[in-house]
Amino acid sequence: MCTTADANRADGNHELCEPAMSLYSTALREGRLPRTDLVLAPCLVHRGLVHPDPDDERWMRPVPASAALTRLLKPFAQEVFERLGTTAALVDALMPLTSIAAHEPHPAITVVSGKPAIQSSIEEAGRRAKEHILTLHPGSKRPAELLERARKNALPPLQHGVSVRHLYQHSARYSPALNHYVDRLPYEGLQIRTMEQSAERLFIFDRIAYIPTSPQRDVALRITHPALVRYLIHVYDVLWAGATPFGEPLRTALPGTPLTAVQHSIARLLAEGHVDDVVARKMGISVRTCRSHIAKLMQTLGATSRTHLGALLARSGITSASPHEPPR
Repeated sequence: MCTTADANRADGNHELCEPAMSLYSTALREGRLPRTDLVLAPCLVHRGLVHPDPDDERWMRPVPASAALTRLLKPFAQEVFERLGTTAALVDALMPLTSIAAHEPHPAITVVSGKPAIQSSIEEAGRRAKEHILTLHPGSKRPAELLERARKNALPPLQHGVSVRHLYQHSARYSPALNHYVDRLPYEGLQIRTMEQSAERLFIFDRIAYIPTSPQRDVALRITHPALVRYLIHVYDVLWAGATPFGEPLRTALPGTPLTAVQHSIARLLAEGHVDDVVARKMGISVRTCRSHIAKLMQTLGATSRTHLGALLARSGITSASPHEPPR
C-alpha cells in the first residue's frame, strides 16, 4: 500500500510510488479500475491519471499515458523558459562588467569573442567529447556549408560511440539542407527531434556548455561550472521530452479541424497579441511564410479581416486547446 509518506516522497521526486504504477498499468490494460483500489494509491487521483467513470460511480477510468505526460510536463517546460529568460537578463546586465574583474586563474565561465574563435572552441570540445553531444538550434535556416562542416565534425564522435542529439524547431523539417545532413550521417547514436518554439542556441559537450551572449552570436560563454552544466543538461532533457522525433510526422492541430500543427501554433500566438514579426521569430520561420499561414487561417475560418480572425479564433476554442486535444 502507498502510505501518505510514500506519496509525499514520490511527489517531491516527481515520481509515482510502486503501488500507483502497478494500478495505473492495470487500469490502462483493462480500461478501468475499481474506485475502492484508490485507497492503495491516492496519488493517481492527485496527479490526474484517473477520472470517475461517468456511467458507473464504482469505477475509475485511466487517462492515456501520452495525454497525462504532456499535461504533467507543461509546467516544467514553462519554468525552463522562464529561467532561460532570467539567465539571458543576467548575462546582459553583468557582461559589461566582466572586464573590471581581476584575472582568475581557472574561471568556470570564460568569454569567447568572434565567430571563428567560437567555432574553433566548439570543434575542439566536440573532438574531446566521450559521452554525449547535445545541441539546440532555434530557427530553420542553418546554411548548407555550416551543416556540411557540422556533419564532418559529428562523424568521428559517432564512430567512437558518442551519443549525439539535435533539437530543432518544426520548421527545420522542411529544410533540404537539414534533410541532406541527416541522410549522410549514420543513424546509430544520432537522434534528432523538433519542437514548436525553441530557446536560444545551446551546445553541450560532456561537461562543457556554450551559450551566445548577443543576438549576432559573435560572443559566447564557455561554461565548465559543474552545477551550471548539470542545470543546462536538465533544461535540455525537459525540452527533449516534449519534442517530436524527426522521423515521425507532426500531428494535425485538432481532430476534425483542417489546420496543421504549425497553423494551430500561429493561431495561439496571434491570440496572445503577438505581431507577425514576433510570431515568425518564435516559430523559426520567415515573416513571409508566417503571413502565408495567417492567410490560410483566414481562408479556412472565413475571416474577412485580421480583427475578424481574432474573434473567430476566440469563438472556435482553437487557441485554448492543445494541438492534441479537442476544444472544449
